[in-house]
Amino acid sequence: MTASDASIGSRRIILLIPNLGLGGAQRVFHDHSIELAKSYTVTEAVFNLKGGDLYPSGNSVVSLEVDGGGGALAKLFNFRRRINGLRRMREQLRPVACISHLEGADYVNLLSGGPGKIILCVHGSKLHDANIQGPVGWLRKKVLIPALYNRADRIVTVSRDIIPELVAGFGVKPEKLQTINNFFEVAQIQAKSKELLSVAEAAVYAAAPVLVTSGRLTRQKNQAPLLDIFADLLKRHASKLVFVGDGELRADLTAHARALGLRVFAAWEEQGSITPDYDVYFLGLQQNPFKYLRPAAAFVFPSAWEGFPMALGEAMACGLPVLSTDCPTGPREMLAPDSAAPTIALRQVERGAFGVLLPMLNQPLTLAADQMAWTGAIDSLLADSVERKRLGQLARERMQDFTRERIFGQWIQMLKEVCGD
Repeated sequence: MTASDASIGSRRIILLIPNLGLGGAQRVFHDHSIELAKSYTVTEAVFNLKGGDLYPSGNSVVSLEVDGGGGALAKLFNFRRRINGLRRMREQLRPVACISHLEGADYVNLLSGGPGKIILCVHGSKLHDANIQGPVGWLRKKVLIPALYNRADRIVTVSRDIIPELVAGFGVKPEKLQTINNFFEVAQIQAKSKELLSVAEAAVYAAAPVLVTSGRLTRQKNQAPLLDIFADLLKRHASKLVFVGDGELRADLTAHARALGLRVFAAWEEQGSITPDYDVYFLGLQQNPFKYLRPAAAFVFPSAWEGFPMALGEAMACGLPVLSTDCPTGPREMLAPDSAAPTIALRQVERGAFGVLLPMLNQPLTLAADQMAWTGAIDSLLADSVERKRLGQLARERMQDFTRERIFGQWIQMLKEVCGD
């Protein structure tokens, strides 16, 4: 190795993630890759590329070529192959740090050994993630996280409220932990939001006040109760509900909407052009989702759990008044930053400094009352244009705290501290 090569090698970073498919963590990974490349030579490492590369950064991408799936023995064998593959990468590239995104990548990062500091980026709540269940979920919560996470040199959480979960719930040492929020390309989002709708789409928005929500159609986003709330809202207030995004629950959600008597437009169904004759609009994935946010009356966000939600921040950047569940974690930090997470789940409307917090919609015993609180809050906001404008302006101002420049300054400072760089 030449002196020049050694100099370059001392400034290398590996970013590790299971895949580069669709998801909020993958979007954040992409943003980090681009920003870190301004100060380091970045190599992206993935378990495999079967899902494609939906967020290309232009940086080098190396696949470990290890599939998932199979039985317990196959998974264990593949896990070992991933560890060995990353160790070889680290020995070859000799990075100053290996930063992993998502839990599966964290384990590989922690166990691979080799040159470079170990940094984990935790994107969401571990205690409240309903996908962590069964024997494997027990293993993750009770064995793997408590046993392994303290091996990291630094653990970056995207929300402040993830830290007490990791300390109290998993025994992670507080000195290992640091919060750096996700960042948002605020100016870029605002510019894209000004793109005009088609004539047919604009007619929908002109026909009645539009409530919009965006994100994957998945269990985490918990959109089904939102349809019940909207069906009740229609008895009080003419309005439309627009979903931007797609996911595995698309059939369940459209079926549920129709069972409620709602007229449904779904972009993936062959049912003609979009018109104002429907109540609920499933628009699917959109290259520019922001143009569907800006002209809406309000943004509604019913998630059951989060990290530091990109969709919520993007709506705020578009200047929308937002109504969100007070779910773990993120919404409270964004909408009511001077308040602490409550020890008892929120059961009423709370007007935060930058938006409205509402009860979660996943508790069967209180669901009817919680839905009524949502319906009342939305109805009240739709009837008050002055308040909508005020909240929208405050939301836009709040997003200046999460610009790329502010947030990535914190990342660079953290890397200097951890790596002695």
